[in-house]
Amino acid sequence: MTRLRQTLRSASDLVDAGFVPAEREEALATVGARYAVAVTPAMAELIDPRDPADPIARQFVPDVRELDTTPQERADPIGDHAKSPVRGVVHRYPDRVLLKVVGVCPVYCRFCFRREMVGPAAEANLTAIELDAALAYIRDHPEIWEVILTGGDPFIMSPRRMEDVSRALGAISHVKVIRWHTRVPVVAPERVTSDLVSALRASGKTVYVALHANHARELTDLARAAIARLVEAGVPLVSQTVLLRGVNDDVDTLEALMRAFVEARVTPYYLHHGDLAPGTAHFRTSIDAGQALMHALRQRLSGLAMPTYVLDIPGGHGKVPIGPEYLDDAGTVRDPSGNSHRIDGSCAP
Repeated sequence: MTRLRQTLRSASDLVDAGFVPAEREEALATVGARYAVAVTPAMAELIDPRDPADPIARQFVPDVRELDTTPQERADPIGDHAKSPVRGVVHRYPDRVLLKVVGVCPVYCRFCFRREMVGPAAEANLTAIELDAALAYIRDHPEIWEVILTGGDPFIMSPRRMEDVSRALGAISHVKVIRWHTRVPVVAPERVTSDLVSALRASGKTVYVALHANHARELTDLARAAIARLVEAGVPLVSQTVLLRGVNDDVDTLEALMRAFVEARVTPYYLHHGDLAPGTAHFRTSIDAGQALMHALRQRLSGLAMPTYVLDIPGGHGKVPIGPEYLDDAGTVRDPSGNSHRIDGSCAP
């Protein structure tokens, strides 16, 4: 396949690239009119058009099933709006806030839980006045210890604008940690320039980057080089992954991904259970299936490579770990192989 230089943004682009047959163009254009489409050259290069179950294509190429909404699905599945005191800020937990400066992304994941809020037509980017109001809210709440930049993808901003945000947060004394959530090092690694890395610095603050990737194939040589530029500048990285049917819902795939993270100096952090975003039922697994995968991973991986399996409780009630559990109320504990053992008195207080 000819190497692409431009992001694919429409059904016709996908047809021209050979990723979908021409007879599906009209139906997929309908999906694209509802939910934004973008596949960067880095991700397009990974797609195997001969494989109808390609895990990279499944994440980014639209599917007509996205137009099917189940009764339990919600436009705002984790309750951002209910916890937003001012535009761009979500204050769900006492000591930290989300700061959503932009509403656009370099790619649009077909399972995105904010899919009703992001995209070129969403008009979700903060104006200068709105950003000032968001920063004022953070300044006025001394309990806020951590600010999490999300969106949209904040790494889509210019380094100059990122530096402005870093400088503004750096001037707030009670903010100690700044965390940037992004897919850019994987989906557009060329954007991770020395200027971008420098823009993350904030005087007196600890800066983290949370990297979203769902399959080991996403961690290409170029992605690993982009990650290295961050790590070698002193920025620690943690991972975020969504458990997705047909992408990574088997133990071999998850094991490969978690090992790839650690080898790239990214600490596995969260494995998210799929949220109830509209039109995403075909991606969601059961919680039982997720727990079984976590149990199988525990048999194969060291603690360094184990993520925490979490659920964002629908309605804005927060994120919680959802197991599996190894110790029951009767004092029986399971080992990684699934065998049960009684805890004797030496383990009791």
